[in-house]
Amino acid sequence: MAWIYLIIAGLLEIGWPVGLKMSQEGEHRWLGIAIAVAFMVASGFMLWLAQRDISMGTSYAVWTGIGAAGTFLVGILFYNDAATFGRIAGVLMIISGVITLKISH
Repeated sequence: MAWIYLIIAGLLEIGWPVGLKMSQEGEHRWLGIAIAVAFMVASGFMLWLAQRDISMGTSYAVWTGIGAAGTFLVGILFYNDAATFGRIAGVLMIISGVITLKISH
């Protein structure tokens, strides 16, 4: 169950950078900030649940890896971020590291 909590925490981690991005638009400033804070709290709570059974280093690395890769994908799909070979290769290395941590646990 701890790994499910951790995956959910990582997916929720994607929400707060999106909220911060939304807050940069004047008409969505407070909604974006509220979304960012809500996702931070929810993600942190799920990480807390996961850390009861998964070591701190492993859980934090997986959490940030899922969040980073997911935010990267959202940026490309919805915010016209660049999808260069180097950026994609970097995210694939992050994903490989997360998979290695899961296998090694």
